[in-house]
Amino acid sequence: MLTIGQLADYAGVTTKAIRHYHERGLLAEPDRDSSGYRRYTADDAVDLVKIRTLAHAGVPLARVKDLLDADPDALAAAIAEIDHNLEGRIAQLLRTRDQLAQLRGGDRLFVSQEVADYLDGLRQLGVSERQIHLERGGWILMQTASPEDASLWVAEKRELMADPEFRALYLEHDAAYDWTEDDPRLPALADRTRNWFTDHHGCSETRRVANPAIARLAARSQPGASSPAWDRLTLLMNG
Repeated sequence: MLTIGQLADYAGVTTKAIRHYHERGLLAEPDRDSSGYRRYTADDAVDLVKIRTLAHAGVPLARVKDLLDADPDALAAAIAEIDHNLEGRIAQLLRTRDQLAQLRGGDRLFVSQEVADYLDGLRQLGVSERQIHLERGGWILMQTASPEDASLWVAEKRELMADPEFRALYLEHDAAYDWTEDDPRLPALADRTRNWFTDHHGCSETRRVANPAIARLAARSQPGASSPAWDRLTLLMNG
């Protein structure tokens, strides 16, 4: 006869686990002897080893009771089902690990590879993280609204950034965010920008957007998408 501590040591589990198995109805709880101790038999030890083996193999405790006395065919079928479910969980965990790896890679979890490369290019040019954050948010929304258009637009943006004149305008607009609204550089920047766009008509300026509401959201609703200087610059360009 074994005490609960001896039984736990023999099976390689804790006494707490044994009590939990009692509560779940997996292991019969023996009566106490005259000394007030519960005494376990060899059959209890066998049952406990079976429970421990099934639990360690990943069998949910809710299924263990049914499998303890199952015939070989029923046990094989149940194990096959549990194994199939485990395969699904493993696949999900692997997908989660891939997502975590992408998170370590920065933008690539949220945007396409081509957009992530474009954003990396902006960093190399010295564009502020504030502006990159605004761009990233816009691309996330636009890719959701119209992936095909977003792919064409990012290709065009990369071509534009290869143009020294456009690149200089882009960097100056980025810097202008922190200017005051009466900065004397704003009128000249507005004129240069307006003249550049007059001479360069990109296809993205006239293409219809699949979801105009998302397009407006991307353009207007992001935190930090405007400043007093940018607002004045817009007025000057439209004046």
